[in-house]
Amino acid sequence: MPELRCEAVRWVNDEPIPGIVEVQFVDAAGQRWSLIDKSPVFAQFDELTPDSVYPVKVAVRCVIQDDVETPAGDEVVTVSTSPDGVTTPDGRDTFTVRTSQLIP
Repeated sequence: MPELRCEAVRWVNDEPIPGIVEVQFVDAAGQRWSLIDKSPVFAQFDELTPDSVYPVKVAVRCVIQDDVETPAGDEVVTVSTSPDGVTTPDGRDTFTVRTSQLIP
């Protein structure tokens, strides 16, 4: 399953255990998005703690929903961060990103 490259930018809260972090990425149009969820969703090991030095490179699992054609010929896809239920604070889980932002 592909993963979307992101950066953890801050520790949000210790509760619920194991803690909540905010990660961000920039989509293909240049808009910055924030995703907030439990730390293990974004990191396999214990890289994210309240004492981590942020930003930390992380990733979120995603599914590719569609290829997008752009006038400039950029390689762009629509992805959903739904595999782990990760969304923006307002509930969005679908984004258009450059294929270079994905880890195969």
